[in-house]
Amino acid sequence: MTKLILKDISHMFGTNQVLSQVNLEVQEGEFVTILGSSGSGKSTIFNIIGGLLVPDTGEVILEGRSVVGRTGHVAYMPQTPSLMPWRTVADNIALGSEIKGDTAGRLDELLERSGFDEIREHYPDSLSGGMKQRVSFLRALNTPGELMLLDEPFSALDEITRYDMQAWLKEILAVEKRTVLMITHSIEEAIKLSDRIVVLEGKPASIRHVIDVRHMREQEIVSLKTQLLEMLR
Repeated sequence: MTKLILKDISHMFGTNQVLSQVNLEVQEGEFVTILGSSGSGKSTIFNIIGGLLVPDTGEVILEGRSVVGRTGHVAYMPQTPSLMPWRTVADNIALGSEIKGDTAGRLDELLERSGFDEIREHYPDSLSGGMKQRVSFLRALNTPGELMLLDEPFSALDEITRYDMQAWLKEILAVEKRTVLMITHSIEEAIKLSDRIVVLEGKPASIRHVIDVRHMREQEIVSLKTQLLEMLR
């Protein structure tokens, strides 16, 4: 089942056209990564999907209905954790469901599944950067939303922590079965986490390549890394 459709999305900021005729379909339960260099328009696409920007042309269709200019239909994880320092781990995770008016949420289930039950009463200033990002992701999981948007979620982490976080994320999503759209400029990250990789190229940017990486062999992945690097230069 098709979860999300971007149809002929174009957008300008003043006289600067950032996006031109962006078309994309994301299937239910799929993990799709938009790969692009800095300034290529990745965040603009997220803001349009989330309803924070209205595109100059085009449609955003989520589960068969237009959501252009509408908010509240996505769960969002930003680049930095953005945790409330006065709230405990449990209270920060609960925030997503509270905003939507769902006071029950899935807090206890998520804390147990992630192994965070022992630190539920800890405050953010006692956590490492990687742990803060885990809490941020659990908050997004606890946010009622038909689609998860991950905005370069590991870009601020060191390489080892980033690697561990990616493995943890894959483990959680193997159980959760959520539909995820992520943006990144990391080729390695895109290949490791995604079902499909979407390459955003050009000025103004459009989607030039869509690559299924689910069943690629090691040698094919090595070749793909070189190809993607050339595409992004």
